[in-house]
Amino acid sequence: MAPDITTTLANNATTLVKQASISSCAYVTFLAGDGDYWKGVVGLAKGLRKAESRYPLVVAILPDVPEEHRRILVSQGCIVREIEPVHPPENQTQFAMAYYVINYSKLRIWEFVEYSKMIYLDGDIKVFDSIDHLFDMPDGFFYAVMDCFCEKTWSNSPQNKIVYCQQCPDKVQWPAEMGPKPPLYFNAGMFVYEPNLSTYHDLLEALKITPPTLFAEQDFLNMFFRDVYKPIPSAYNLELALLWRHPENINLDKVKVVHYCAAGSKPWRYTGKEENMDREDIKMLVQKWWDIYNDESLDHKNTVVASSGSELQPILEALYEAGVDLHFTAPPAA
Repeated sequence: MAPDITTTLANNATTLVKQASISSCAYVTFLAGDGDYWKGVVGLAKGLRKAESRYPLVVAILPDVPEEHRRILVSQGCIVREIEPVHPPENQTQFAMAYYVINYSKLRIWEFVEYSKMIYLDGDIKVFDSIDHLFDMPDGFFYAVMDCFCEKTWSNSPQNKIVYCQQCPDKVQWPAEMGPKPPLYFNAGMFVYEPNLSTYHDLLEALKITPPTLFAEQDFLNMFFRDVYKPIPSAYNLELALLWRHPENINLDKVKVVHYCAAGSKPWRYTGKEENMDREDIKMLVQKWWDIYNDESLDHKNTVVASSGSELQPILEALYEAGVDLHFTAPPAA
């Protein structure tokens, strides 16, 4: 008996994904829970499309993401990949900020070895100009933008206490009596990396013995990759606080990626009432986010995979209509 159309479509979709993803590149983001962060991921997908990126967006989702949100992501051309949570040892989480703990599950993206190189982007990031060229940087390094230590969230850090910030290293020198200068520290909302199963297993082993820290997985990744970290310009991950903390370092006309991580800055929740949120530059960047999010011409216009998306996207959408599970599940941790 001939296979039904649903089975045929499913087989075709799986084949296309495998063929297109071998030794290729992709963007990847992370989504958990049933909240409103899916709107950020939709905005991210549409921003990449407007920037004419040649690469797909993979969304690593936890099992608690509702089916409705998964369907929306697939309809926006995302490759939805379900992963299991990573639960650090209890001593790793008791001192970390609670809402950061779930982000340890981001470590699973090192399992996505069907891709040779990936660019991770948080869901509250918008890409306004192409960054595809970052995939061409030399292998073997971890690329990310240096963070800032001036906001009050860093009040417990030695850098903040002496008003030392790597964004302006000549302003305050690191005191010799405090020991060696701390290594460069990056923001983990955006980074370029190479998936690798050996690295993934090393990450999990290191997690078991790493002392507890305030910023959870971001501190952990900084520790793990400190010897291979290479800074890239802030234009690739503009944290909004830099606009008022280090305006001399920022040229908005050259910014390619904006990270809406400051309190009150999430565009889909924006009220303008929180501290610094009534600035004109913030209002402009929030409006730019909405302009892309609401642009219907950016819906369904790009490909899911670089080489055969025009074939694959209609198949994926047809499968969803037929009720077929299209969540590509990561292999379980060893």
